[in-house]
Amino acid sequence: MSNILFVVTGADHWTLADGTRHPTGFWAEEVVAPYEVFTGAGHEVVVATPGGVVPTVDKASLAPEVTGGPEGADRIVRALASFTRLQQPLRLEDVDLADYDAVFYPGGHGPMEDLAVDAVSGRLLADALGSGKPLGVVCHAPAALLAAEDADGGSPFAGYRLTGFTNAEEAQAGLADRAKWLLQDRLTELGADFSEGEPWAPYTVVDRNLYTGQNPASSGPLAEKMLAALRG
Repeated sequence: MSNILFVVTGADHWTLADGTRHPTGFWAEEVVAPYEVFTGAGHEVVVATPGGVVPTVDKASLAPEVTGGPEGADRIVRALASFTRLQQPLRLEDVDLADYDAVFYPGGHGPMEDLAVDAVSGRLLADALGSGKPLGVVCHAPAALLAAEDADGGSPFAGYRLTGFTNAEEAQAGLADRAKWLLQDRLTELGADFSEGEPWAPYTVVDRNLYTGQNPASSGPLAEKMLAALRG
């Protein structure tokens, strides 16, 4: 059995360019699908957030139109309720990477608010990348990579092929014109080799021990690829 650390945003809003606070948090599918993949294979999942705050689910991610209908929405709600570690997160500041065999960052717009500028998370990401352990980051969670620095002050993720929520998807979601910055742009600026698939379709990229997924639909497939790596 492996121990897998989920690093979840503690933010409940995303500040837009005009100062408006857009309600958000973590995206339900991006927590539930990987949680079910990992625990279904017998692994233990532990949650950490900045400051140990109980994470907020983005209510939009519970809507029937994004969960496959009313039955899908009910299933997601039940799955979140059964994931008791979500209500008892560790303080990210107290996490020791040595205790875990893999690290996974689910998205939602929340990471754009807090993890993108969280130095503790940035150090964990850099250490996880250097450790060779599977490191999974999906959708908006690659915003957290922006806080990681190497010994020279550059990004340890420069030169890595990766993906994340695209400019096209942000535009189709109706928030691109209101955002302070766009994730795809920032990842490209830090020197990553950004790759994208069709909007909203599952798309994953693996480069060495870095596993990235483009959008919510990519979270389950991404976890499956990490699971295969854990099996060795």
